[in-house]
Amino acid sequence: MPRLVVATRNEGKLKELASLLAPLGIEVVSLEVYPEIPEIPELGDTFEENALAKARVAAAQTGQLVMADDSGLEVDVLAGAPGVYSARFAGESRDDTLNNQKLLRLLEGVPWEKRGARFRCVIALVAPDGTERTAEGVCAGVIGYEPRGTGGFGYDPLFYVPEYDRTFAELDLDTKNHISHRGRALLAARELVVELLGERHDFD
Repeated sequence: MPRLVVATRNEGKLKELASLLAPLGIEVVSLEVYPEIPEIPELGDTFEENALAKARVAAAQTGQLVMADDSGLEVDVLAGAPGVYSARFAGESRDDTLNNQKLLRLLEGVPWEKRGARFRCVIALVAPDGTERTAEGVCAGVIGYEPRGTGGFGYDPLFYVPEYDRTFAELDLDTKNHISHRGRALLAARELVVELLGERHDFD
């Protein structure tokens, strides 16, 4: 069975990606299978730069097709912040609760109509031969006044989707996968996975 390595140790993210990739009938594993690969720093100025950097390192070290993504929250009134710094918005500890608390502090007093935001995701695919592809997805929403829901991770409890009258953390996984930035990027990336696996025959 062909293997796709997802360049993450975030089990929440892996679960979402594996669910979306299930129709392809491939083995999807995270970097937990490759403990020798160190944490890959995100030093780029854009989501695409970070995703490609992670995928390149992991592809070189695993000899497998690698998928990496970088995604984040862009808040209009904060001029697009936290953006590429979303995971470490409140510090290098990458603490979801602290990140959400900081975001709410920065938005104190901001009215509902000015709390527009979007999640953006760029997925990079890199094969061991150096072939590279990228795909992007965006989901628009509003930053709520307080966390709601217990699902998801990151900023999901604050990210309200008006069309569903729910936060990402209140949506079931199937619905979230259908509308999320990562889900939309992955729909495009799935075709690229098929293309890259079809071009190579030494992934099993």
